[in-house]
Amino acid sequence: MNERVLTPRNRGFLFLDSHPEGCRRSVADMWRACPDPADAPQGPGPVALVIGSSAGYGLAATLAGLKRAGIRGIAVSFEKAPTERRTATAGWYRTAATADIARTAGRDLVFLNGDAFSDTMKDQVADLVERRFGGRLDHLVYSVAAPRRTDPDTGTTYASVLKPIGRAHLTKTLVFDDQGVPEVREVETGPAEPDDVEQTVAVMGGADWERWIDHLSDRGVLAEGFSTAALSYIGSPLTAAIYRQGTIGVAKAHLEATARTLDERLGKTVGGRAVTCVNGAAVTQSSTAIPGIALYTGLLRGVLGQDMLPPVRQLAALWDDLTGRSPLAPDDEDRIRLDTWELADDVQAAVADRWEAATTDTIGGLADLDWFHAEVRRLYGFSVPGVDYAAPVATDVPWPGQTP
Repeated sequence: MNERVLTPRNRGFLFLDSHPEGCRRSVADMWRACPDPADAPQGPGPVALVIGSSAGYGLAATLAGLKRAGIRGIAVSFEKAPTERRTATAGWYRTAATADIARTAGRDLVFLNGDAFSDTMKDQVADLVERRFGGRLDHLVYSVAAPRRTDPDTGTTYASVLKPIGRAHLTKTLVFDDQGVPEVREVETGPAEPDDVEQTVAVMGGADWERWIDHLSDRGVLAEGFSTAALSYIGSPLTAAIYRQGTIGVAKAHLEATARTLDERLGKTVGGRAVTCVNGAAVTQSSTAIPGIALYTGLLRGVLGQDMLPPVRQLAALWDDLTGRSPLAPDDEDRIRLDTWELADDVQAAVADRWEAATTDTIGGLADLDWFHAEVRRLYGFSVPGVDYAAPVATDVPWPGQTP
């Protein structure tokens, strides 16, 4: 078994290796942070499909679904295996840890590794639902953030971009040097090219989510009362130009329009529901790539402290909605709002004041930098309490269900 001492090597917020034990413990910490339900799930549990289950909100949805709803079913992600020279991706190790939790909880959860955009994966999932889970799927949570998508019908590959629309945008952002010293910079992002919006919508809009529903419906595996939620984000006015009003924002609007279309159709065919679920801010591998989001999130934590809700607590509320423990109460655009704590007027006003005052010299007193920097490292299994990083660790952890 390949064992070695792992130290963090990174380029900005991107780390080259992941720590298996750190990833395992971070998943265990998320599991403990998810509130226990007042009434423990009984029986075999609903059959659920989580697409994008290995990171961020999707991982939180998987863990919260296990604890709050007692789900069984299928979790899909796309991760890289370990090699002789490199560790596996962090999501690979997090998936192995999630599988251990599901097994301990007595829940039959199958983990598939592959391209969720492909029809091959959709067929594999439908086959599993038919063969292993009685041919009926109760819930689908869609949480996919990807740089590219190949359309199965045309073979065309689309690439998503994070750009403002109409003109360049200048924003503050937060970076750390190799020693972890913070710096506040201004960065300019050029405007979207003519086809950038179309490309981003093709990747991050609702096309693939709808294709999943079409595929599973055609296979006849959607249960009566089936519900589906696509996870999304709106965010602050401080980041709107690059996010909600930019290329990704158009894709999110397309996702929400898709939800309304699916909701009407599912209501007629299986008495079902489709919604988008708007989550609050969090440090994720996707969010750290967006200019300004790192600074905003650090300032938000500086304002809220422990009142900043982690993703697993947010997604616990979604599962309560989907399973009927609490009433499903979307807003006027069929969105479940789990971000109200973040967008409260007093919170946003306090963050805006700190944003204006933020410089390299002042940022230490305005943002919770220790928390933010540790959160980024924890995405890859580093800076996790209780891990001996001086000890060798086995890196060739098998995918759940595979023989070591």
